[in-house]
Amino acid sequence: MSRFPRALLAVATAGITALSLTACGEDSDSGGTDCESDALKVGTILPQTGSLAFLGPPEFAGVDLAIKEINEAGGVLGCDAEVYHQDSGDTTSPIASESADALIRQGVHTVIGAASSSVSLSFIDKLYQEGIVQISPANTSPEFTTYPNGDYYFRTAPSDVLQGRVLADQIIADGHEKIVILALQDSYGTGLAESVSTNFTDFGGEVLDTIVYDPAATEFSAEAGRVADAGADAVVLITFNEIVNLAPALAEEGMSAQDLGWYFVDGNLSNYGDQFPAGFLEGAKGTYPGADTAGIQDRLLEVDPELTDFTYGPESYDATVLAALAAIQGGKVDSDTIKDNLIDVSRGGTKCNGFTECAELLENDEDIDYEGYSGPIEFSAEGDVSAATIGIYQYQADNTFINLEYKFGSLEG
Repeated sequence: MSRFPRALLAVATAGITALSLTACGEDSDSGGTDCESDALKVGTILPQTGSLAFLGPPEFAGVDLAIKEINEAGGVLGCDAEVYHQDSGDTTSPIASESADALIRQGVHTVIGAASSSVSLSFIDKLYQEGIVQISPANTSPEFTTYPNGDYYFRTAPSDVLQGRVLADQIIADGHEKIVILALQDSYGTGLAESVSTNFTDFGGEVLDTIVYDPAATEFSAEAGRVADAGADAVVLITFNEIVNLAPALAEEGMSAQDLGWYFVDGNLSNYGDQFPAGFLEGAKGTYPGADTAGIQDRLLEVDPELTDFTYGPESYDATVLAALAAIQGGKVDSDTIKDNLIDVSRGGTKCNGFTECAELLENDEDIDYEGYSGPIEFSAEGDVSAATIGIYQYQADNTFINLEYKFGSLEG
C-alpha cells in the first residue's frame, strides 16, 4: 500500500551529544547560513552491545565514512553535518527506546538504525510521532513494508522476501530435499523462516519442522534433539549470536556442519575464527544482502582499521548519504524535506555514485539516481529497496567465510 502523502509533524529539540563532527558557515545575522541551527543532524541507533554487536563496527564505520566525505565536500547546504551515536542493544533491554529519546531531545533530522528488525519496531512509533526520518541499513523483516506508522521509515537492506528465495534456491541447488528451520522468535526470525519455507516448498523441497526458540535462551539441547529426530538433510539456522551456543549443541547430537548441511543467514554470518575449533564450520554456507564490498572496504578500514566484518557497512554509508542528498535537493535539512525527497534522489535521474559526485549534479540542478555501494537503491513508495543483491558464502577451515557468488533479484512484480 502507498503511504504518501505523509503527515507533517514537528521535530523536538534539546541537548545530549554522543559524537559530533561539525563546523559553522556564515552567521545568519549577515544573511547567510547559521550552522549552529541549520546543520544536518544525523543520529544512529546501532548495536554497540547485545546479540548483534558484531554488526556494530561496520555500520558505525559506514555512517562515519559518509559524514567524513560529506563534510570534506563542503557539507550539506553550506554546513558540516553532525553525527550523534547511540547504542541499540537488543530486545532484552530498553536501550534502543532510551537512545531514541536522547536523539529526539538532540533534535536530529534522521536516525540510521536499528540493525535488528525487532529493535526498530521498539521505537519506530516514537520517531513517527515526532516526524523523524528513520533509515535502517539492516532491517529485513517483511513487516515493515505495510507497517501502519511507516511514513517516515526507509531501509537500504532488502526485505527477507528476497533473501528467503535466494537461500531456498541455493539449498535445492546443493541437492538437499528435506530441511529443518531453526529460528529465533522475533519479527526477523519468523519472517525469514516463513520466506525460506514457502520458497523451499515451491521449489520442490519439504520442510520437516520449523523450530522457534526464545532468543534469550543459552541452552539448546531440546532444540538440537528435535532437529536430530526430524531426519532432515539440512538445517537453516536463523539466529543472532545465539549460534555460539546452538551450533555446539547440534554437533554434540551428531549433526555437525560436516554431517548435515548448515545454512546461515545475515543475522549470524560472521568471521568466527578461533571462537570455534578449527574446521568446526567448514563447508557451512550462508547468505546476506549486499553487493561486493571491495569498492568500499579500504575506505571503511581508514575509518576503523580494526574491522574484520563489513556486513551492512555499505548500507549504512548509503543510508547516510541518501539523507544528505535528499536535504540538498529539497533545500532544507528538516526531516519532512528529507522524507519527501528520498525517493526522488534514489531513482529516475542521472546515475551517480557516492556523495561528492551526486551532490555536484544536484548543485547543477540535475535530477539524480543514486547508485549505492550496497547495490542499486531505488526506494518504493513504502520505503523499501525494489531490487537488491544477495551474496552466497561458504565457511573455510579457519571458520571465516568467502564469497561464492552474488545473485541479483527484484522485489517488484
